[in-house]
Amino acid sequence: MIVIEKAPESDFENPDVEAVFNAYPDHIGKKLLALRALIFDTAAATKGVGVLEETLKWRQPSYLTTQTKSGSTIRIDRVKSNSDQYAMYFHCQTSLVETFRELYPNELTYQGNRSIMLSVNKKVPEETLRHCIALALTYHLNKSAR
Repeated sequence: MIVIEKAPESDFENPDVEAVFNAYPDHIGKKLLALRALIFDTAAATKGVGVLEETLKWRQPSYLTTQTKSGSTIRIDRVKSNSDQYAMYFHCQTSLVETFRELYPNELTYQGNRSIMLSVNKKVPEETLRHCIALALTYHLNKSAR
């Protein structure tokens, strides 16, 4: 298990995760590295999240709150059917994407109940994504507070 508190854009402790990032086409890899940094930055700034574990699930970079169990796993990857898209994936049995749709109906593009779709040709709505990431990383804390 590799545990990282905060990750600079290209500092990897897990060689398997690093290999996946190195295999991405450059235009997608840069966007995914920025998304990775945003996930770690958000985790560090969000109360109750604790240290993130960075690993691979389904050969996708994945971010887990193993230490605190505060949240639901976030996975990131390119969209194989569209060379200019990448995505953040969430557990489909959570209400996360439904919540994101309610909060941000026009700011983000969604696929089903499992992902936020992003384009390399569009500016990332950083604050909106940061809020979605924080909601995912605190999903179990927020669920038990209801």
